[in-house]
Amino acid sequence: MFGLLTRRIACVTSSLGFRNIRNIKTKMSDELPNVVFVLGGPGAGKGTQCAKIVEKFQYVHLSAGDLLREERNTPGSAFGELIENHIRNGSIVPVEITCSLLANAMEKSGQKKFLIDGFPRNKDNLDGWQKEMGDKTNVQFVLFFNCSQETCMDRCLQRGAAGSGRSDDNEESLKKRFQTYVKDTMAIIEYYEALGLVRKIDASQSPDQVFEDVKKAFE
Repeated sequence: MFGLLTRRIACVTSSLGFRNIRNIKTKMSDELPNVVFVLGGPGAGKGTQCAKIVEKFQYVHLSAGDLLREERNTPGSAFGELIENHIRNGSIVPVEITCSLLANAMEKSGQKKFLIDGFPRNKDNLDGWQKEMGDKTNVQFVLFFNCSQETCMDRCLQRGAAGSGRSDDNEESLKKRFQTYVKDTMAIIEYYEALGLVRKIDASQSPDQVFEDVKKAFE
């Protein structure tokens, strides 16, 4: 299985015009870059809090969703239509594409502290990350923004009404995304919780109140 996954990642990396994922360690020096995974349901406020973390603690924010949307909108992308279909259906994009986009962004930044927002979203994502990036990065912890489905959906619908421009900020897509989150992503949180690596945040509060709790996780 992993042999096939590695070949698929190499193929996608080549198609996207990226350097091999395995170059990331040598490009960033011998010190392993630190990674904080940022997880939570759609509308939990991950992007808002990541912006505050970047300002306060000088991390580089990499949103898996933003990277995928950027690739989708790139003229001539071999994966644009595939990515769009997954986004509209609330399903998870193949791990080889997401890992390649993340690895390329990390390499290009030249930095050593990363917030990876919205990844890993399922066991396939986790397996792919551990296989390709596990010995090239240090996962500090998982920042988990816990919020009810009702609150998350209300926030996303308000975002869509305000003109977010996101094709998935609609009720039908949001329900699918939340179902996927509960079914797949919660298992990832439970995995890291068993390792003592989850920092759980009550994301139903105001952004400023949430950030007070976030700061405690980093300090």
